[in-house]
Amino acid sequence: MQRLKPKRLTKRLGVLLAGWMIASCTPMPTATDRDNETQNSSAQSGSSEQIVLAIGGESEEGYDPTLGWGRYGAPLFQSTLLKRDENLDIVNDLATDYTISEDGKTWTVTVREDAVFSDGEPLTAADVAYTFNQAAQSGGLTDVTQLETATAIDEATVELKLKQPQSTFVNRLITLGIVPEHAHGEDYARNPIGSGPYKLVQWDEGQQLIVEANPNYYDGPPGIQRLVFLFLDEDSAFASAKAGQAQVAAVPQSLAVQTIEGMTLRDVTSVDNRGLLFPFLSANSKTTPDGDPIGNDVTADLAIRQAVNYAIDRQTLVDGILEGYGSPAYGPVSGLAWEEPEASIEDGQIEQAKEILAEGGWQDSDGDGIVEKDGLDAEFTILYNASDSIRQALALATVEMLEPIGIRVSVEGKSWDDIEPLMHSNVVVFGWGSHDQTEMYNLYHSQSAQGDYNNAGYYANQAIDGLLDLAMGAPSEAEAITYWQAAQWNGDQGVTTKGDAAWAWLVNLDHTYFVDDCLDVGQSQVEPHGHGWPITANIADWTWTCP
Repeated sequence: MQRLKPKRLTKRLGVLLAGWMIASCTPMPTATDRDNETQNSSAQSGSSEQIVLAIGGESEEGYDPTLGWGRYGAPLFQSTLLKRDENLDIVNDLATDYTISEDGKTWTVTVREDAVFSDGEPLTAADVAYTFNQAAQSGGLTDVTQLETATAIDEATVELKLKQPQSTFVNRLITLGIVPEHAHGEDYARNPIGSGPYKLVQWDEGQQLIVEANPNYYDGPPGIQRLVFLFLDEDSAFASAKAGQAQVAAVPQSLAVQTIEGMTLRDVTSVDNRGLLFPFLSANSKTTPDGDPIGNDVTADLAIRQAVNYAIDRQTLVDGILEGYGSPAYGPVSGLAWEEPEASIEDGQIEQAKEILAEGGWQDSDGDGIVEKDGLDAEFTILYNASDSIRQALALATVEMLEPIGIRVSVEGKSWDDIEPLMHSNVVVFGWGSHDQTEMYNLYHSQSAQGDYNNAGYYANQAIDGLLDLAMGAPSEAEAITYWQAAQWNGDQGVTTKGDAAWAWLVNLDHTYFVDDCLDVGQSQVEPHGHGWPITANIADWTWTCP
């Protein structure tokens, strides 16, 4: 018997597991389905009754919005006060109207009166107030730290009082799913109840999630009655789609060039970026609260950071690593309304990178091909998540692109647990990307550097802090844009390449999916980072078009 290599064995097992899960994806008997018939035929062929999706991993923490579920995509089980449409414009969902006080501290929201939770109980302003207060107290991944208190004024009106004005607070109304006060207990994350388009039927952790249309959904029944989410890696998702066992499959860009009979590739623009985080301070400047080292003498030099940015050929990365399914990234908000276009550069400029190094005092005085300054060689290590082939390829390509300018780079793949204590003193391939401007604040504001993933490089510039504070405190999202853009580059300073070059942003990934030709998934948004199944933002509108 031929012995399979570990990678091939993993793929083979993934496909077998996919087949086993699909063959067993009949939910436990419910009030509307007690005949316990298997669903194999509908699962494999798809129909308006059921489709199978292999579009990413599960939420290991469960499906509680007050702890962070839904911050990178539609919360599915719960509704939100507002939402973004396919153009990323803000529109009403549970809210029928909202106003902001002149001082920006009080948001008054009127809630629709026909919303009902999946257990039949009405959704009221009291549930909204409870959700916001609970999210603020939980300290979860949903940032509600500026909320002072939420109060239900009457059955349909809630008042949200902030400690300080916050232009990004509108994103809490967009991403924070409303939970029922009467049913929000310790086991809620694994047994969610909400007013969203679907309700949970069965969750086999690590394997699959089965949901059914919520009959109480106020916008009418979704077009697909049952959804089965399979938790597979991307290679296994592709295999399951090719075998006719999944109707939607998220695949890596390397597989997007393939074809699957009966399916069409859906290429969705995203702000899901990858970039190189630079430690900004000198080595041993200080340590994190956990005692981890901060700083790197090489990347603390502006000339090094700028030279890296100019030397990297981003379009080559897109064409060679992403198979063309992506775009160059010069900042963390490419393609969004608050991007500063003037922050972009003409990259792949080897000679310009060499000039920057020379002007910064970096010279190859001993002829070994590596520039040095004050006895310090220009070399550093790039860390990447060892399970991510795209990050590995980006790191290795960077090595080759920096060699001609005299910067020597080594790469190491590690687990996130191993990367965490090293990420403040080494260059790391990170991925971000959100519709929420708060992420930009967290990446660059000096106060965000607290020893975790936010501002892991400990970047600090008082002038930039001031611009970010002005953006955050602006009366509205629209009025804040000028400050977000100025923080990127205002013609004199900024966080991007022409300024402090705190990162070398590399690429934005296109999200690539194979979708059954019989499934109409509508128009997609510019999608955020891949966590949270962003393709499902409009899932209530999906329809099966074949008999």
